[in-house]
Amino acid sequence: MGGDTARVSVLVSAGYDDAVETRELRYFVAIAEELHFGRAAQRLAMAQPPLSRAIQQLERRLGVVLLHRTARAVALTEAGMVLLREARVALDAVEAAERRTRRAAAEQPGVVLATKAGAAGELLSKLLAAYAAEPGAVAVEVLLCGPGEQERLLRDGRADVALLQRPFDTTAGLDTEDLYTEQQVVVLPAGHLSADRSHMSMAEVTTRTDLPLPRWPRRDGSYPDGPGPQVRDHTQLFQLIALGRACAVVPESLRAHLRDDHATVPVPDAPPVTTVIAWPPHSRSKAVADLVRTATRL
Repeated sequence: MGGDTARVSVLVSAGYDDAVETRELRYFVAIAEELHFGRAAQRLAMAQPPLSRAIQQLERRLGVVLLHRTARAVALTEAGMVLLREARVALDAVEAAERRTRRAAAEQPGVVLATKAGAAGELLSKLLAAYAAEPGAVAVEVLLCGPGEQERLLRDGRADVALLQRPFDTTAGLDTEDLYTEQQVVVLPAGHLSADRSHMSMAEVTTRTDLPLPRWPRRDGSYPDGPGPQVRDHTQLFQLIALGRACAVVPESLRAHLRDDHATVPVPDAPPVTTVIAWPPHSRSKAVADLVRTATRL
C-alpha cells in the first residue's frame, strides 16, 4: 500500500501525457466526500454509470485502488486518502488561478482582504487608512468571515491576502508576517462567581465555571471544541454567554466587543494568539506586497 501512495503523489504532480484531469479529480472528491456513488452523482448532476466508469479509468491510469467497494459501503484506501488531500489542494489552486486572473483583468483592479469578523478591528482600520495613503494604492475589498473561513477564501482565490490567527488558523503553505501576539481571556456572564478572579487556568475554566465551552463548525479541528451549544460567530457566542449558557476562551482584543453583561478573566496558560498577515507564496501582486509592507510597518 505504501507503494500505491507514493505512485499517486508522483502521478498527480508530474506532467505525463496521461496525467489526471481536473474533471476526474472533481469526480473523485465528490465520491470520497459522500462515500456513496448515488449521492456523488446527484451532487455532480450526472448519471451514476458514467461516474463509476470515470473512477475505474482513474484507478487504471494511476495503477492503484482508490476505493474499497462493497454492496453496502464505499471506503477510501490509503492511496485514496492521499489523492483526496492532494486533489483538494489541486482544485483549490485551479479555482484560485481562475479567480485571480479575472480580477487582474478587471478595469479597476483591487485587492481582496479576508478577516474574521470582530478580530483585529483596530489593526484593520489603521491598515486600511495607512495603505490608502500610499502612492499607487488600489481599492481594498474587505471580506468579513466566520471563524476559520478566511483561510479557505485565501487558498481558493476569493481573497488575495488575509489576517489569520495562530493557533486557530492553519498557515501551512502560505507566506506570512507576524503582526502582534496577545494573551487569552475567558468570557463569563457578568455576576458569575468567578468574574472577580485575578486569573484562571484552562483546567479551572472547564471545571469551576459550570459553563460549557462552545462547539465551532470547522473543517480541520483547529478550534477548541466543548460540550456546549454550537455557534457560528462571535455575536452568537457572546449572546449565549450573557444568557449564562456558555463561556469561551478568546483573544484579549475581543474585550472591545463585549457589553456590560460580560466579564473577562485572564487565562495565563492558554496558548497566546498571534495575528499574522498571509498571502499565497506564488503571488506577484505589487498591491499585495504594498499592503503587507504597510501592515508590518504598523
